Amino acid sequence: MSKKHFIALADVIKREQTQNTRFSAVQLETLAGFCASQNHRFNRQRWLDYIAGNCGPNGGKVKGAAQ
Repeated sequence: MSKKHFIALADVIKREQTQNTRFSAVQLETLAGFCASQNHRFNRQRWLDYIAGNCGPNGGKVKGAAQ
């Protein structure tokens, strides 16, 4: 898998999560472990931060976020 695949997967997760339906931390860690097994350059923490809305897909600031 490549970076674009990891971003696409995170986008699906972000889009499908609602207040009533959320992936658990264990589920996200399991997915992150799978992603890491597919590409040794996978950055687990950046991916999880992106899903949580703490950064953009490349690890930078979120567009439109207050500074």
